[in-house]
Amino acid sequence: MDGLTNGRKAAEPRGDLTVRTIAMPADTNANGDIFGGWVLSQMDQAGGIAGVDRAQGRVVTVALDAMTFIRPVRVGDVLCVYTRVASVGRTSMKIEVEAWARRFCTQVREKVTEATLTFVAIDEAGRPRPIPPDAPESPRATPGRQAEAAG
Repeated sequence: MDGLTNGRKAAEPRGDLTVRTIAMPADTNANGDIFGGWVLSQMDQAGGIAGVDRAQGRVVTVALDAMTFIRPVRVGDVLCVYTRVASVGRTSMKIEVEAWARRFCTQVREKVTEATLTFVAIDEAGRPRPIPPDAPESPRATPGRQAEAAG
């Protein structure tokens, strides 16, 4: 299918590929679809990875903007979670997170949900700390994109 969905060009994910995992039978609800909470957990992990990279240290999730599930994730789908730092304050940051499913045994990719998560940088005692103003680019960004293109 090479980037096409129903004969038209598919939208592309925004951000860096941060987490990629396969949906397994243990992650399903009674209807056989993957639990929304499992997808949210993967998104929170990806946001946390991006937050640690940007803050150069520990972060905690403090808020999640509204989230709508667009399409279900099914057993065997590869869930790809992309992140992008949207804004940075003194101690907190907003990270845009998109989850895409690469359908089982195909190259068809579909966006399944998106959200903006807010993280706060914390020190060893768990107190908010300033985020460095000029954090380097995440070292995970480029290899992740290459892995997605190859996988």
